[in-house]
Amino acid sequence: MSNPIDENMAYLYAEHEPDEAQLRSLHKFIVETDGKDTDIKWVKSDKYAGGFALRLGEKIYDWSREGRLRQLREAISGVAISNDIIPLIKDRLDTWTPKAMAEEIGTVTTVGDGIVTISGLRKATYGEILLFEDGTRGMVLDLRPDEIGCILFDDDENIKEGSSVKRTGKTAGVPVGDGFLGRVVNALGVPVDGAGEVMQSGYRAIETPAPEILDRQPVDKPLKTGILTIDSMFPIGRGQRELIIGDRQTGKTSIAMDTIINQKGKDVICIYVAIGQKTSLVARMYDMLKKHDAMDYTIIINASAADAASLQYIAPYSGCAMGEYFMDEGKDVLIIYDDLSKHAVAYRSISLLLERSPGREAYPGDVFYLHSRLLERSAHLSDERGGGSMTALPIVETQEGDVSAYIPTNIISITDGQIFLETDLFASGQRPAVNVGLSVSRVGGDAQTKAMKKAAGAIRLDLAQFREMEVFTQFSTDMDELTKNQLAYGNGIMEMLKQPQNHPYDESEEVVMLVASQHLKFIKIKTSKVGEFIKGLLKYFKENEAELMERIDLTGMLEDSDRAAIVKAAEKYQEIFLEG
Repeated sequence: MSNPIDENMAYLYAEHEPDEAQLRSLHKFIVETDGKDTDIKWVKSDKYAGGFALRLGEKIYDWSREGRLRQLREAISGVAISNDIIPLIKDRLDTWTPKAMAEEIGTVTTVGDGIVTISGLRKATYGEILLFEDGTRGMVLDLRPDEIGCILFDDDENIKEGSSVKRTGKTAGVPVGDGFLGRVVNALGVPVDGAGEVMQSGYRAIETPAPEILDRQPVDKPLKTGILTIDSMFPIGRGQRELIIGDRQTGKTSIAMDTIINQKGKDVICIYVAIGQKTSLVARMYDMLKKHDAMDYTIIINASAADAASLQYIAPYSGCAMGEYFMDEGKDVLIIYDDLSKHAVAYRSISLLLERSPGREAYPGDVFYLHSRLLERSAHLSDERGGGSMTALPIVETQEGDVSAYIPTNIISITDGQIFLETDLFASGQRPAVNVGLSVSRVGGDAQTKAMKKAAGAIRLDLAQFREMEVFTQFSTDMDELTKNQLAYGNGIMEMLKQPQNHPYDESEEVVMLVASQHLKFIKIKTSKVGEFIKGLLKYFKENEAELMERIDLTGMLEDSDRAAIVKAAEKYQEIFLEG
């Protein structure tokens, strides 16, 4: 099949040379099909066992046993077949006459670095899966007048110049289903955790249009992260897209992991897409989620740094397709893309190898569309569509805090807000290192319960005033009592916002801390002791005000009487703490 092809010649691939009667029959078929009398050249081949193949230009008619079996599979695709019928099908296969169905065939012109250019296949479409003669799969990613560009999902060691390629007529997709929960799979949905096959419920295209405006409803239901800083000041709603952005090693992935852990018991399906990460790091994340019983509702999709750029490119779309399966069933989904800056780099590598024109920072011109068509698929569906939601937490890595770089600015403009993690805050021991000034949630209070909205109050404004006062007073030695109290109040809040990793708070715990801080219960506590005070305060409330905390968690409401009860109980514990 790798010999040069004469477009004016018909090629017959068979183990034995045809006789005159067979040639006449084939000539008749060619005239009826192609409309012209073409010479037939026999090519000896044992590839088409139990039959033969006839090639006319870019079309090939496969009458081999395998070709007939493939047609049969397509004919009965989706039809339930009992086990007692299968032997009968096998017995009848050799005598079954399939339809004369043409397969469009192309020829490899160049191959290298996971990229293949192919001549022919003029009717191939963008995103279509191609099948090479050795069984390797690829996806069309570049359409040109005289050839197409294809990325490979497997190794290219068996693909050579002149190899044949055929269309499948199918777009790239992944298997989906409840069976993937608790599993680690690659970008094609193949298990990589050594736990055997996955029971799949269907197959979805990795690229689908985003829900229409009329298919959506407002984002007004909170997705609680259990992280006080975020839930109080930058709330995330179900169906929202909230960017987590910051330099390397500032705690971006830790926020994502804590958010997943906090979904336990909240009926939220979590999908973590690792793009270009070390496999050892993904393994540690798996162990951590397993330890907290979070893998029961989580899927990990791993396109590691060792995988081809093509797999890193399709990984987030595969994860999104899996999430849409659950969303269409009316469930709530949280999907984390870690991280999209590596995704953009993988796409840039592919585009440069496909000889596309580079633009700013060598990225192709459609790099904005690369992420917008992914993130726009996150939504809170209307009740008519089942009311499901998919919340996206994309992660982007910056260089030296530069949020004005190409990829960060693109994704900031697509998302509904960002949580900016600052290196200096992280180094000073503030964890999570959220910069309150640069972070924002464009959904805001709509994604908070009434209790949280009431308890949070003006904490963000208070922090901004504290930061400003801290700058002005850092060189001052003489401060009045009011200024000292304001600084003590601000320091207390900063200490309160420090939160250990893998230790998410319940909403009632967050409400108690916020109400206590606003009523100045931290001012009399030394800054170094605030963490200890908060830990003891929450324990005190669980032991003595369990009914109050349970009511806040269940109703999401904070009555004036509840606030007064919290203040009174906090005062009691403050006395106990100071006496101790």
